[in-house]
Parts: sequence; structure tokens; C-alpha cells
Amino acid sequence: MPDAGDLVTARLAVDPADVTTGATLVVTRPDGVVVTPVVTGADGGSTWTAPVIYTVAGIWRLSWTVTGTGASVEHELVSVGPAPATMADVRSYATTTQLANALHKAPPLDAVELLERATRLLDSDFLKAAVYDVDDDGMPTDAVVQAAFADAVCSQVEFWGEVGVETDVSGPLQGVVIGSVQLQYGAGANRSGPDYYAPGLTRALASIPGDKLRWIAYSGGC
Repeated sequence: MPDAGDLVTARLAVDPADVTTGATLVVTRPDGVVVTPVVTGADGGSTWTAPVIYTVAGIWRLSWTVTGTGASVEHELVSVGPAPATMADVRSYATTTQLANALHKAPPLDAVELLERATRLLDSDFLKAAVYDVDDDGMPTDAVVQAAFADAVCSQVEFWGEVGVETDVSGPLQGVVIGSVQLQYGAGANRSGPDYYAPGLTRALASIPGDKLRWIAYSGGC
């Protein structure tokens, strides 16, 4: 599957074909914009190619029209993924280098996505009850807090690598105590234990000194 930004060569084979065969290509982008790349014929009209740049992610339609011998109309749908994210594209408390060092091996190819997801989990399920110094982007400024948050998200990614990544956290955290605060979320039949969270995540948060991060009383849903 191509990614956004990829330049590919679209190809069409025509049989039968001869010198009367011609072909054109109409490309419809996911946003409805239509482009007509330059088509080149070869092999006596039996092979046609055209350069296509997939500028955005989504479903693209390639429509070939053949005239003369072998006349036909052919449509092809191409699913284009987004360009792989870099650390500059996401909000994350750790880099892929920090993750590699924590794992003691090369990180997975989807490490950027996993670190971003682990950071969102940390923000939504744990840090609602935390007060600490941040910059204009809401990122921690204290080196001790930065290191602990990095350890936390790396632990979560490592945990996902062992047990699998949930498509969603079906239930919120129950019964974890960090410092003097007990974080208890959810209620009734929808309760879940802390099985969705890496043990190292809560240990990393609990290691932060009280003068670096202050916990306030909080109880409620995510």
C-alpha cells in the first residue's frame, strides 16, 4: 500500500493491441480533484504507463480509457495511507531513541504511533490529578519529571508489545494509589482493573518527588 507523498508508475496492459490503440488516464483524488497524468505507450500499444503522485491519504480512483484495438474502460481503487509520522508530528513524552534504550533493542516500526498513544493514555488516565511545571505546549519542564514520564510511556509501549495493544481502553483505571492520592475511575458493571496499564508506568510516576509533582484529590471518569 502506498503512502501519501509516494510517486508510483501506474501501468495498464492491453490485449489485443496494435498501432491504433491509445490510452488515457484520469486520476480522481480523495478530495474530488481530478488530474490527468501524461501517459506513455510501449510494446506496440500493449503497455501503457503514467506517473502518479499520491499527495494525500485516502481512496484514489485510477480510470483508464483505451481507444482503438482493445478499447475498454478500467477503474482501479488505490488505498493510500498517511505518510509515516515522525516525532516532530506527535505529542510524546519519549523519543524513539529513549524507547530503544528502554527496550534494549530496536523499537518497532510503529513506535512513533505507540508513543503518542501511550502519552495520550498517561494524560487522560493519570495526569488529571497531577500538578507540575509545564511549557507553553503543556510539556513538563523539570528534568526529573521529563525522565519519569518518558519511563512511563516506554513501559506502556513495552507492555503493549508483550500483551498486545487494545483497540481502546474499554474501562478506566481502578484502585491505583500514587503518593497520597488514590485514582479510582469508572463504576458498576463497566469497571476494569489496571490490566490495561504497565506496572512500570505507575512505578515511574510514583518515583517523582513531591516537590517536582504534586497530586491533588481527583475521582471520576476519564
